[in-house]
Amino acid sequence: MIEAIPAATLVLFRDRGGTAPELLITQRAAGMAFAGGALVFPGGRIDPEDEVRAARHPELPREDAAARIAALRETVEEVGFDFGLDIHNLTPFARWLPKHRQARNFDTRFYIAAVSADAPEPKVDGGETVRAFWSSASDVLAMCDRGEADIIFPTRRNLERLAQFGSFDEAVAHALAHPIVPITPFHEEREDGPWLCIPDGLGYPVTAEKWTSVIRG
Repeated sequence: MIEAIPAATLVLFRDRGGTAPELLITQRAAGMAFAGGALVFPGGRIDPEDEVRAARHPELPREDAAARIAALRETVEEVGFDFGLDIHNLTPFARWLPKHRQARNFDTRFYIAAVSADAPEPKVDGGETVRAFWSSASDVLAMCDRGEADIIFPTRRNLERLAQFGSFDEAVAHALAHPIVPITPFHEEREDGPWLCIPDGLGYPVTAEKWTSVIRG
């Protein structure tokens, strides 16, 4: 199997006060090889330049620093706005390492960070990203359940997890209370057919989905 490509994703929170926090969501262009047309969080692969810049932050593990830098860089590139965050504003949230047999695999580190309640509306780059918007996790899930958009398996699981939180502070506390270990989905045969599953105990309220309904990147 080909070695996984290091990548990073940033989940930006915009707390609204009294309602569920909004998250920054983007939609990938339909022609993209990975998750084409799907709703995702901003992010992408870690470039060599990110690795070089990571050396300026000896206070952090090298791979972690490079991933944080990549997550911020990709977000700026995809939505056309620098939210003024630095790498220390990011909190590790998860790490996903799917192992597809016939597709590229990404070793993706997920981070969460907060921006001000009056953070601007995002713009799209017109290339990889064709749509960008703020929305609560629950609303994005409802949109996809109505057939108005698609999300791949890792995005759905993370949206379900994020939908539990009433604020960014709750999300941080939850992240710090759970281990960050690579999550590799696995196949499981049950009485009603095959399911795609993830391990329990990592903070996810839903850990399995029927294979027939799964969208994989």
